[in-house]
Amino acid sequence: MPFRSITAPAHAIRLDARALTSARVSAWSFAAKALLFTTLLAAPLAFGAVQAWAWASLGILTLVALIFWAIDSMQHRVLRIWWSWLYLPGALFLLLGGIQYFGRLTVDPLGTRESLLKLSIDLVLFFVATQLFMNQAEESLLRFGFIVTVYAFAMGLFAILQYGSSNGRIFWTVEPNGWTFGSYVNHNHYAGLMELLIPVAVGHLLSRREHDPARMFLGFAVLVPIASLLLSGSRGGLVSLFAELLILGGVLLVRFRRQGRLGLATILALGTVGAGLFLWLDGGQITAHLATVFQVPRSPEATVGDRIVMARDSLRILRDHPWVGIGLGSFEDAYPRYQSFSSDFVVNHAHNDYVEALVETGAVGGTFILLALAIFFRRAFANLHERLQLRVGWVQLGAALGCCGLLVHSLADFNFHIPANAAWFCASLAVALSGRVPDATLRS
Repeated sequence: MPFRSITAPAHAIRLDARALTSARVSAWSFAAKALLFTTLLAAPLAFGAVQAWAWASLGILTLVALIFWAIDSMQHRVLRIWWSWLYLPGALFLLLGGIQYFGRLTVDPLGTRESLLKLSIDLVLFFVATQLFMNQAEESLLRFGFIVTVYAFAMGLFAILQYGSSNGRIFWTVEPNGWTFGSYVNHNHYAGLMELLIPVAVGHLLSRREHDPARMFLGFAVLVPIASLLLSGSRGGLVSLFAELLILGGVLLVRFRRQGRLGLATILALGTVGAGLFLWLDGGQITAHLATVFQVPRSPEATVGDRIVMARDSLRILRDHPWVGIGLGSFEDAYPRYQSFSSDFVVNHAHNDYVEALVETGAVGGTFILLALAIFFRRAFANLHERLQLRVGWVQLGAALGCCGLLVHSLADFNFHIPANAAWFCASLAVALSGRVPDATLRS
């Protein structure tokens, strides 16, 4: 079946009204979006999708959503692909991993193969999310903001209830080793998820009209995940949340006057009440732990000093493999030969996603990462004043802030190696950049 060519630019999407009208009633389009949301909502519940069956299921569901989107395009004889410049560094990074694997340039071929599969899943999810959110962009993004708000509230409430009644067990039954919180084995990774969700929920709140009666209920819905993040005891989560608040406060003050002051007052009120709720729930131990965020002496959990030592040891690997690194997913095998301190535990990550990625992919991969970061910051925060005149712009800003929060947290942790968090990051990235991507249409 031939495809009909569309040559209208992105800002003139309204000219193709017939295609968009038919897309609104398409069962395949609805099924693709529903499956994408279901995948995102379910992944954190499976312990962050860290087990093989969980991340494999995440990948299969993402591929099915891609197939549904393709069938919808074929059904309407329109193949419109929304382009993002982030496709370029993503594809180059995947190509580098493929060269490492097939060229036998990796220390751990099995680890590289698994990393390539996970990276492919993330790129496909980002592509599918971009295509689906750009179809009926405003309606889709506002729905995304509402769903994230409800989900963040539900996850936060569940985590708080479990914290007070489960004696460290996940779902009141599973008793893993480590500091668990919510549905995550590692409390830092729960905080990483909340860093992505909370700003979107705040953006959805700010998108509501000043006298909208729903604002009060949405404000309460945001308080619960804020309190749960603080209650998780993640010091990286605390710093990242503070960074998100600083960026948002700066945007509001610089770009707006009366609306900025009102929005800033709302943010401060949410932060204050959320902190008060946390202090009421905390018995004092979490507060004491968060206070050690900048301490260097050793503790049962890695401190800033420990992470700096691990990063320094990791960078020593780069001296022996400067250009293409040791191979994706090979850090755990290579690190022990460069470790400068004794430990009873296996160091499977550098606790710094940037250092680990640089070690595994070398200067070439580091260049691709810098390119991706430059594209993200250039696109996500461009023309903010114009975009924030629309409700949907606040949701996009929230998604961009969530990405910034996880990028900050990645300086001291490995959230990008948690499949559920990586999937949410890709979805948030698609939302943050939607409306900024030019239109590319494949001709038949």
